[in-house]
Amino acid sequence: MSTENKATETARRRYNRIAPLYDLMEGVIESRSYSKWRQLLWSRVEGTSILEVGVGTGKNFPYYPADVEVAAIDFSGRMLERARDKAGRQNLNVRLLQMDVQNLEFKDNTFDSVVTSFVFCSVPDPVRGLLEIERVCKPGGKVVMLEHVLSANRVLGWLMNMLNPLVVRMMGANINRRTVENVGKSGLVVEQVTDLAAGIFKLIEARKGTQPQ
Repeated sequence: MSTENKATETARRRYNRIAPLYDLMEGVIESRSYSKWRQLLWSRVEGTSILEVGVGTGKNFPYYPADVEVAAIDFSGRMLERARDKAGRQNLNVRLLQMDVQNLEFKDNTFDSVVTSFVFCSVPDPVRGLLEIERVCKPGGKVVMLEHVLSANRVLGWLMNMLNPLVVRMMGANINRRTVENVGKSGLVVEQVTDLAAGIFKLIEARKGTQPQ
């Protein structure tokens, strides 16, 4: 198995392990902050054909716009089990698929919008994942991301870098990703970055160009 595949499998195992406790672990911060940020995230979606990357346990389900078709993916089978149960209880029409954002099984130019929330902290090769998102997004389509990133503050950024190995082992999430820069590396055009809290939590809005790269 390649180093890249090993990293993906390690991340998958971590999320399979914490899936039963995931909603409980983030319950307080979800109610205080994440829920309103998710509402903002989904208010920026365009079109009717939507891809949600990293659906997890389905925390975004309450914020899906009406009259859209959503395909929602996750690389963790255990997380998807919980999402399927939640979708059934909410009578929600969503296509749930086990898939890795680094290797999307969709045709080019498929979706009007692609949405992520707290996903690219965990993708082993984030630029590769973003290149795949750019590929499956339609020309002129929207990419909207709710993510946490490395702080620009020197002291806080140093601390985040120091703590990152421990956080990755415990939670599977990197806290020192430079996601805004990575979005630009994918060929997507960053249109707006909104600071939501502490210079760490960001709403990133980008668009796929209408001309070939």
